[in-house]
Amino acid sequence: MNIHEYQAKALLAKFGVTVPRSKIAFTQQEAEEAAKEFLADGPVCVVKAQIHAGGRGKAGGVKLAKSAEEAGQIAKELLGNVLVTHQTGPEGKEVQKVLVEEGRNIARELYLGMVVDRGTQRVCIMASTEGGVEIEEVAEKTPEKILKEYVDPAIGILPYQARKVAFGLGLEKKQVGKAVKLIMALYQAFLTSDCAMVEINPLVVTAEDDLIALDAKIGFDDSALGRHKDIEELRDLSEEDEKELAAARFNLNYVSLDGSIGCMVNGAGLAMATMDIIKLYGESPANFLDVGGGANAEQVTAAFKIIMRDENVKAILVNIFGGIMRCDIIAEGIIQAAKDVGIAMPLVVRLQGTNADAGRKILSEAGLNIITAEQMSDAAEKVVAAIQ
Repeated sequence: MNIHEYQAKALLAKFGVTVPRSKIAFTQQEAEEAAKEFLADGPVCVVKAQIHAGGRGKAGGVKLAKSAEEAGQIAKELLGNVLVTHQTGPEGKEVQKVLVEEGRNIARELYLGMVVDRGTQRVCIMASTEGGVEIEEVAEKTPEKILKEYVDPAIGILPYQARKVAFGLGLEKKQVGKAVKLIMALYQAFLTSDCAMVEINPLVVTAEDDLIALDAKIGFDDSALGRHKDIEELRDLSEEDEKELAAARFNLNYVSLDGSIGCMVNGAGLAMATMDIIKLYGESPANFLDVGGGANAEQVTAAFKIIMRDENVKAILVNIFGGIMRCDIIAEGIIQAAKDVGIAMPLVVRLQGTNADAGRKILSEAGLNIITAEQMSDAAEKVVAAIQ
């Protein structure tokens, strides 16, 4: 689960991370009132579109204002309009709120982030002197500028590790002490809140030698939200894919993609392999959809409906390995779901596992336009041929 910048900053502030003063605004008038407060203490304020996507500045979603009227006008131009960034895709996201923030005297821009590194099974602190630049771009062009420090989960972060990061960023004198405090606080926020990712970009050093989180993104481990009801309440459903939300209601794991072949698979590994083989045969998957090992007819029907909501889908590939569930039972569920939903597009079904032969026979005798397959390569070839 992701949250907005203003929510992320409020959370980090609770743990002692320094953030700018700011106010959220839903209307032009609210933006003007907030700007008046901040402009009383400085020459400029900042108006920032609040959407779940990076690259807002490059897309015109972050602008400076020198007067309350200018801040209100910027808010008016943003609110209700669609902002397109490299992370939103061409459809963009509607801006429903803006953050009005005090201006700061910036001397340097840095990058600081934390993620769970599955390879080392540790939290990885990432830092770079290239603040304000997308970290993916830095990793591709100048990977040597990314510092990494791994935290032993049994011990937790140690002060020397934070100092190592601070020195690696070229910080000096009292900046180092402030950086150590900030990094230690950020780690506590990460650990306590069960985060999957925290990113501060940019982390700025001001002319007064303060370190401030000028931007913040936080993603949480969905599996841990049960013990963080206060965090779960921060969820903005309007920012999430409606198909993914519908899938979650039926305990289906679904992620939208941009291809033309809808996929329904049981098991995450098999789902990944299915998407790979579709690419190998010249097409692209429209989604990742894992129905799990014990899917019932209701879940299968829901899965078909979710896939068919995507107007880019031209064919559907069902790839099931019957282990705990028998393939003949799965086949009956697919037939019932296909009848209920009324699937007009090509449907290819590959069954393997317990009673696979019986399952394929049931499908072939159902009188529906269902193409059966035994091997993954055969299924991929047939579904690609069906739309070409």
